[in-house]
Amino acid sequence: MVMDAPSLQLQETLNGSIQKALLSRRPILTHLNADTSWLLQLPYPPDAERPPGRSRWNIVFDPWLTGGQSDVAYWFSQQWHAIASSVQTMAELNDLLRELESMAQLGASVLGSENQDYFDQDPKRSYIDAVVVSHEFTDHCNKDTLLELNSDTPVFATKFAADLIRSWNHFSLVQETPPFSATDSDWRNTSLNPLPKWLGISRMVTLSDALYYHSAILVTFDLCSIDAKGPAEILRTAEAIIYTPHGIHAKDLSHLLSATPAVKTLALLHGLHDIKVSVKQLNLGAHNGLQAQRMCQAKYWVSTHDEIKKGSGLITPFLYRRVLTLQEAIEEERRATGRISDESELSDVREVAFEELRSGESLLLV
Repeated sequence: MVMDAPSLQLQETLNGSIQKALLSRRPILTHLNADTSWLLQLPYPPDAERPPGRSRWNIVFDPWLTGGQSDVAYWFSQQWHAIASSVQTMAELNDLLRELESMAQLGASVLGSENQDYFDQDPKRSYIDAVVVSHEFTDHCNKDTLLELNSDTPVFATKFAADLIRSWNHFSLVQETPPFSATDSDWRNTSLNPLPKWLGISRMVTLSDALYYHSAILVTFDLCSIDAKGPAEILRTAEAIIYTPHGIHAKDLSHLLSATPAVKTLALLHGLHDIKVSVKQLNLGAHNGLQAQRMCQAKYWVSTHDEIKKGSGLITPFLYRRVLTLQEAIEEERRATGRISDESELSDVREVAFEELRSGESLLLV
């Protein structure tokens, strides 16, 4: 019994930390693999309608958990994760989310929180509220992983990915993500059914990119208390997550700054690795990330899509990957210009919290 005490104490400490995070009413971002599959847990606003026993609205981005992925043909390009995903199936993820909600309710009970209510232990209940697919390529739109989901899970996808997913005849609802543009910069217009009215999902694109390769998913939310008696058009500042696995050119984020109602970027998910196939630019890398960060002024910059995967196929010898750290990119920029021409540009980079999350690691976005 004595020898078990330290491990029990550690488990109690970990459980307490998780419960406090879940009760914080702040978003939690979790890296499901080492590449670009993510879980975003958004707390329900205090007065929002929510199912019994639920404290979080859960969104999964680009799930690819196990197995290989191939585009065009296996002999042309095939890749596998070099690092195991933190969960191996979507059912395993759903079980984890159920356990986290149980822990949140336990924490609410211990702390006497007003959020305490009945917790439904039904193992068939889905805790994945929506899936977002950013591209039609199989490392983002992975059929095997997606088909593990319950068919009534809402899917939000860009046009080519949405067309592909509909062809599987599995999901009841596949929504094409609406644009967030200079001509329509009201995030509330992106709160499509069945999203709650405090949450919107949209896309931002580089206009010169006809295939939307360099684009971003914008998840916008207002976590403040909903005042049902107040005026309908209160213009509060919302928060946003920008998810851009291949990068988006900074100028194409500019209209976010003039959005009405105002939108503040909480986190930018943008990779550091510069990747090309021959002369074709794939992932825009750290230098573009610096420019994107200066444009959107995110509180957190989280690297994504930087896993160096195992690969084979005809295209492999033509792949070029330049790996940079954020500090190396800043120093290269400084050498190229002689100095940072605008001190505020360097200040924007100093103030951001840069994070590299390994497979299974989480970040509380305070």
